[in-house]
Amino acid sequence: MLSEQARNGAGLTLAVLVALGAFLANVMLGTTEISWATLLASLAHYDPTQVAHIVLRTERFPRAVIATLVGSSLAIAGALMQTMTRNPLASPGLLGINAGAMFFVVVAVSLLPLHSPADYIWAALFGALAAALLVVALSRGPLGEFAPLRVVLAGVAVTAMFVSLSQGLLIVDQQSFESVLYWLAGSVSGRELSLVVPLLPLFGIALVLCGLLVKHANALMLGDDMAAGLGLRAGTIKLLLGLAVILLAGSSVALAGMIGFIGLIVPHMARSLFGVDHRWLLPASALMGASLLLLADVLSRFVMPPQEVPVGVITALIGTPWFIYLARRQQVSS
Repeated sequence: MLSEQARNGAGLTLAVLVALGAFLANVMLGTTEISWATLLASLAHYDPTQVAHIVLRTERFPRAVIATLVGSSLAIAGALMQTMTRNPLASPGLLGINAGAMFFVVVAVSLLPLHSPADYIWAALFGALAAALLVVALSRGPLGEFAPLRVVLAGVAVTAMFVSLSQGLLIVDQQSFESVLYWLAGSVSGRELSLVVPLLPLFGIALVLCGLLVKHANALMLGDDMAAGLGLRAGTIKLLLGLAVILLAGSSVALAGMIGFIGLIVPHMARSLFGVDHRWLLPASALMGASLLLLADVLSRFVMPPQEVPVGVITALIGTPWFIYLARRQQVSS
């Protein structure tokens, strides 16, 4: 019988192969079908006069790379959130990140002449950071501690506030609503790889934090008192992990818009297959999150041809039944 480490290693290898298959499917499938020969030719001898080569270089490859980055980042952020709050229904949206990003984009579009993803990206990132910091400030206890329930309540309150303000602005300025609608629905289409470059340092910092704190995250699962008994500062660890969540989820929302449920359902799937050890959980979540978003993006091209459905709609359709199942299971177990 295989040991747990060997079994998880084999599982991660399979997850890598699935992610590679999902990446190729994302590149090759769509309104314009791409053959293997065309794919290889575009890589070896790019011809700007060939429509298929142009589609691959300007649309499909950037789209697949961004879907991979966003899906893996949201899944890692969700896994960390569920560990930090000890709430299996937690996700990056719990910190108000999505709602904060949405509000700042709507404000920027309404008050400033911003009409492209490149314009949205910094407004969204700033909004995500501001919302998360507001939740942290509201959820601190009298001694500086962070109780999971207070974090949840603060996140719900901040999310409701930003959503209400955004809706009010969009009703007043309907022209701005039309220009930002596709971003609000969540999409990896029409993004250039140049948009990713300024965000790479943020993703990098977050991944370094995850790598340095992976063992500490395991200790947090035992509870703050047990972590303190092991000589760890639970508050500092949560603060650093929260920073990683903000950077991962905030950058993802800034890049691709309001894509939900990846950070909620993927960590549960990863735990069921790889266990709760974050040394396996985080890479498994990253690979499975990337695969899920890549395949959801492929599906979005065929739901209403020749038009494409925003991938955020597809993830919501997939994630809603999962959320109901998880909520009912939690209710039964409690």
